[in-house]
Amino acid sequence: MSMAKITGVTYAVIGLIFGALLTVLSLVFGAIAGGNGAGITGGIFGGVLSIIILPIIYGVLGFISGALGAFLYNVFAGMVGGIIIETK
Repeated sequence: MSMAKITGVTYAVIGLIFGALLTVLSLVFGAIAGGNGAGITGGIFGGVLSIIILPIIYGVLGFISGALGAFLYNVFAGMVGGIIIETK
């Protein structure tokens, strides 16, 4: 479970970064497209939605993929012996 939690938090942070970038792009393109204010309003709405929704989606998918990856590692490590690290 620790791998799933770490992966989920990491992906949520990545989603927050992408959400912030998408917010900036939405505001810029909304300002360019909006002559009567509708483009700016759409840009703000899309930006706020992306900064809330993307971290949640990325975090959930990161948690699931981390849990699945750790589970598969444990299954196959039991079969072949896992990773051996040798130090001199």
